[in-house]
Amino acid sequence: MKTTVELNDDLVQESMQLSHIHTPEDLIRTALYEFLRKLKKRELAAMRGTIHWEGDLDQMRTSPNE
Repeated sequence: MKTTVELNDDLVQESMQLSHIHTPEDLIRTALYEFLRKLKKRELAAMRGTIHWEGDLDQMRTSPNE
């Protein structure tokens, strides 16, 4: 998708400098990826306690994969 957006130059430059990302396009792509990752983590955290799981983690950790 192509779109035109006006961005704050200082914010873009500082973000690129601190992240070592070299182009505004890569910076925006990374920012969108990180934003989605944060939203998905929030969704996952909201599910805590809603799923019942039965199993023995100690056994799973010590048993060889079959």
